[in-house]
Amino acid sequence: MTENPLAHRLDYTLDELDDSALSASPLVLLRRWLEDAADLPEPNAMVVSTVDAEARPTSRTVLLRGIDDDGALWFFTNRDSRKGRALAANPSVSVLFPWYALQRQVIVLGSATPLPAERDDAYFASRPRGSQLSAWASHQSEPVASRTALEEQMAAVSSRFGDDRPVPRPPHWGGFRVEPREIEFWQGRPSRLHDRIVFSRSDAAGEWAAVRRQP
Repeated sequence: MTENPLAHRLDYTLDELDDSALSASPLVLLRRWLEDAADLPEPNAMVVSTVDAEARPTSRTVLLRGIDDDGALWFFTNRDSRKGRALAANPSVSVLFPWYALQRQVIVLGSATPLPAERDDAYFASRPRGSQLSAWASHQSEPVASRTALEEQMAAVSSRFGDDRPVPRPPHWGGFRVEPREIEFWQGRPSRLHDRIVFSRSDAAGEWAAVRRQP
């Protein structure tokens, strides 16, 4: 009989996330866990889930590009894309850091608002030139006739800006700032008796309150 790969079960072995975490700052803890994940491929990859105007959920992976002093998470995208249109209709968002190799995950629930133009400009200017050009070439989330057609769009943009001309930020490209209202830290434990510590606050200026949830 062939073994069913879906039947494989991993027994988690991490030390406990003890009750002292309840009095910790969730932002300090998040930064610490990000540092712990530094040796993983794409440690700042996060799954962003949105709900569009028709209440249809979608998820995709983006890269965390910053955490400000208020604990808000930054990412950048084409604002005309599917996620950009969804966030324009409904700013509620769920962000998941899936660090499987560390037997950890973090879920952030909050609201996303556009970053100011000066921050968009500064980050765009720091991107590799190829990434800058593709931001102009790709009409993100829209259909394209073929891979060849996509590459022709890129070639046209490359010709437009040449080899040396600075590439300005497209007006449709920019960042979002996710203001967290809840942050859950999950850590695997033996016998599926996992640790879940959840921090929440009622508004951006509020104090964090923490509870332990059953797995």
